[in-house]
Amino acid sequence: VQLQASGGGLVQAGGSLRLSCAASGIIFNINYMGWYRQAPGKQRELVATVTGGGITNYADSVKGRFTISRINAKNTVYLQMNSLKPEDTAVYYCRLVVTGIDYWGQGTQVTVSS
Repeated sequence: VQLQASGGGLVQAGGSLRLSCAASGIIFNINYMGWYRQAPGKQRELVATVTGGGITNYADSVKGRFTISRINAKNTVYLQMNSLKPEDTAVYYCRLVVTGIDYWGQGTQVTVSS
């Protein structure tokens, strides 16, 4: 299984970005897919996840601004990020958990300027 993340970039505060993560390989029984981020000098933290059944979970800091969605047939997960803030600046990683096995994407940089 491989994960390919894309969509990061530089945006001004208040702007929007959409991240994509496509999983390739033979995939059954997805537990959940999600996005995590790591800012310089900080630990990696959860941003948003979506289960195989479509249940979503968000960090409090992004609720109301970010939306996670998933296309099951394509094993692809998206993160729509609106009203971005400088504190959202980080490397964003996608994660896939399949029958308890963890897979991580390579990370995509999101930089929000003030």
